Amino acid sequence: MASIFSKIVDGTIPAYKVAEDDRFLAFLDINPLMEGHTLVIPKQETDYLFDLDADLYADLQKFAYKVAQAIKPAMNCKRVGVCVIGFEVPHAHIHLIPINQMHDMNFSNPKLKLKPEEFEAIAEKIRKEL
Repeated sequence: MASIFSKIVDGTIPAYKVAEDDRFLAFLDINPLMEGHTLVIPKQETDYLFDLDADLYADLQKFAYKVAQAIKPAMNCKRVGVCVIGFEVPHAHIHLIPINQMHDMNFSNPKLKLKPEEFEAIAEKIRKEL
């Protein structure tokens, strides 16, 4: 069965896309810890990040780097935190989270509730920095 992320890749489920190429996709997390919380995925459905081919893994990190470089000025944050947990969705993904302090990356924190127009405005800010 296709993961929710594969359904985003094939367009079955909509997403607030930030960046995309033929192998990777970055989109806003719909349950963000912070405004601009972005997920970066390979389009190839693979459950575990470290099951990716070494070259694909390296290229995913390069793609995530470009996205993080855009998130920082767009969200006016001190850092972009990086996290890989891998249990939430059975599709390899990297969390890029704009942060100003360590506590901002605590996944026990309440998630933000944003309106569709807020998500779109955030995605557009990040896209403009790419």
